[in-house]
Amino acid sequence: MRKYIITFFFFPFLVISSFAENKIEGTIDAFLGKSSLDVQPVFRGERMGNIVVTMKGTVLATWGTSHVRAKRSEDGGKIWGPEIVIAKPGFQTGGLTVNETNGDIFAFIEDRHPPATITIYKSSDDGKSWQKIPTNIKPDSKGNAPSMHMNEHGITLRHGENKGRLIRPSRWYAGKNDRSLWPKHYTNAIYSDDGGKTWHTSDPFPANGTGEATLAELSDGTIYYNSRRHWAEEGANPKRRWTATSKDGGKTWNDLKFCEVLPDGPQNTNYGCMGGLTRLAIKGRDILIYSNCDSAGGRKQGTVWASFDGGKTWPIKRLVFAGSHAYSSITSGRPGTKTEGMIYHHFEGGPKGGSAVAKFNLSWVLGGESTGDGTVPSWVKP
Repeated sequence: MRKYIITFFFFPFLVISSFAENKIEGTIDAFLGKSSLDVQPVFRGERMGNIVVTMKGTVLATWGTSHVRAKRSEDGGKIWGPEIVIAKPGFQTGGLTVNETNGDIFAFIEDRHPPATITIYKSSDDGKSWQKIPTNIKPDSKGNAPSMHMNEHGITLRHGENKGRLIRPSRWYAGKNDRSLWPKHYTNAIYSDDGGKTWHTSDPFPANGTGEATLAELSDGTIYYNSRRHWAEEGANPKRRWTATSKDGGKTWNDLKFCEVLPDGPQNTNYGCMGGLTRLAIKGRDILIYSNCDSAGGRKQGTVWASFDGGKTWPIKRLVFAGSHAYSSITSGRPGTKTEGMIYHHFEGGPKGGSAVAKFNLSWVLGGESTGDGTVPSWVKP
């Protein structure tokens, strides 16, 4: 009798396939459990936070202006591990981006407050270690090279002909953050179709005076873009947010609108505040959560707003933290992991200063107050 040795080969594409087919979008039920809110201090000192959930379900928060570091939570945000240095020195620019096809995570670091040299770091081990990679970011259609500072996290597109594209918000400084140059500033986005090796820059967002933007992909492949602003043409209101959409995977932006319901920081100043934005990982539903301070004066009263129609209306809001709350970032838990059904909100401030992460679910948000901007649909009520 002959004996045969059977050898099994495991190719990288099998891993890519498993990431692509699983842990992307689930059902709304997971987000509608028992109402829950928990707020934990995470970092001390300095500023500039971002947050994402990795493909393995690790909550990854980054922070820092003298050097950029990360903390990881492998149990859904209950316990946070030690600080991991990504770049020292380095200036946090936000825009953490998880590649949902293979699990890579990208961090964008600038040498100092921009305009400044940009370096890209990549982690291929779930955020445990980081390596500098070649940076190839193409200028926009005006010939301007983008700055990364200080935008919300990026995403992987999940729908349509651009599925698999990496995209994150960015901006262009007309010079240093000089008040006289604000009317020339604008936001945009960078995107990559080769796994983060090369990044192209979109056309400018169709409103000047903007900076520090957010974006989310809707279930039909439309990209919803929501931007801070600290300058507006006469007659417009710089204390509220501008929005636009893209139908071509983030190359161009159209349908410019002024979002009267969403504040852009404290309302006693035109000088806005970085906000957070995420689409909940729910198949076929366009539930967006936005975060910012909701105060008459001062960066405090950290609040989240919910939209159930992809940003057309924002019918409900709820206070997360009444004290100090400045820049914020927000992300959705992943189906099939310990983060499923939860929302993670990383913000400057909190009970001990520095930064804090609030963890809550949609049921908790639904216990908030009406904004008068539309209604909560019956299909979302617990």
